[in-house]
Amino acid sequence: MFNPWVDLSLSILEAQQVIWLRGMRVASGGKAAEREAKLMISEKIEAAGRATVMLAMGASADKLASYYGGKIRANRKRLSRSPG
Repeated sequence: MFNPWVDLSLSILEAQQVIWLRGMRVASGGKAAEREAKLMISEKIEAAGRATVMLAMGASADKLASYYGGKIRANRKRLSRSPG
């Protein structure tokens, strides 16, 4: 889409938003916080496994960055809605 460095910079900014939004969700306590903590761990394990397979199959850095970028965007969108 853009220059790879611009894409990377935008992903870093979005990742920071996700970290902040997740922190706020977890800090609020309750069932939503518990669900978010469990989801965060399971997502990280799944993403690491998928990335490992992608690399083993010869995926480019662009493909890997695109995969993680999609995950980051989906989390930002989900976390921007009110907790449920």
